[in-house]
Amino acid sequence: MSLAKRSCIFCAIAAFAVLLGGLVACGASSDAEEIAPSTDIHYGSADSDDSGNGGSKDSGNKGSGNKKDSTAADSLGKDSSGVEYVSLFGDGEDGLGFVYIPTAVFNRGSIQYTITSFFITTTEVTQALYKEVLGTLPDQDEKDDSLPVVNVSWYDAVLFCNALSKIAGLDTVYSYKSIGDENFLDGLQVDYSVEGIRLPTEMEWEVAAHGGVYETANYWGSEPASKYAYYGQTKGPSKVAQFIPNDFGLYDMAGNVAEWVNDWYASYSTDDEINPVGPETGKTKCVRGGGWADKVSKIAPKERDKKDPLYSGVTLGFRIVYTKGF
Repeated sequence: MSLAKRSCIFCAIAAFAVLLGGLVACGASSDAEEIAPSTDIHYGSADSDDSGNGGSKDSGNKGSGNKKDSTAADSLGKDSSGVEYVSLFGDGEDGLGFVYIPTAVFNRGSIQYTITSFFITTTEVTQALYKEVLGTLPDQDEKDDSLPVVNVSWYDAVLFCNALSKIAGLDTVYSYKSIGDENFLDGLQVDYSVEGIRLPTEMEWEVAAHGGVYETANYWGSEPASKYAYYGQTKGPSKVAQFIPNDFGLYDMAGNVAEWVNDWYASYSTDDEINPVGPETGKTKCVRGGGWADKVSKIAPKERDKKDPLYSGVTLGFRIVYTKGF
């Protein structure tokens, strides 16, 4: 990475907390958006041995950063299509943008889920950003600043989120007792009430991936999937943001690399919920979106996969969200 790009990224990170304050101020006035599918949404069920009841929750100390004043109320802009966004961490392909996702209500059969507003990155976390935040990079088959980072476990993604929260002067969402082999986090706890950076919940990811389009299985409707997603490949991921985004302005929500989400893999709740987060413990973590090696039927927003949180692979990466907490 050039010195100019590196300096730009560091300067943007230093101003991150102020920019986030602007996101909150601008986003707070947006009306809630009710999303009601015209047909029932069908999802796969968890296996009986992945009910999310294995293990026990250990106590831990909440990590926190020092919050900064929120002053940049005009930092949120709109692109030509009206999507609310802000670009952070550099410019162009090395940058990382956040899109505002308004409060959404959607139904699965008779069950109603409400997801309060949040910001999610327009692209998957790139190699450039991962290295700038953590100072290191996992083994990559091909190195390029604009490629999504791969070979990251769920725990690696959590450590990235905490590191970025600390840099920005925000609370850390994740706390733990110690770091073990392969970055296993002993006594891990998640505090959804704090303002910080974290992985999206499965339902947040679901709302973001659909881009407001529920009438068809994929957010591109009857258009050719190859215009919107990178899939069915044999040579690794594509650079981020090379295909048409969904209507929320989010790139690669299908294909390229599959994405870790926060939840333990389990059957969906059968009760109405606000901001569901899944069970407190489990055996495997949810993976969404499908990757570059998958066929088109496996990259639809409804598709789910599961992996051990210590798993890492060349088809799996992540993206992040910023929230004020709930």
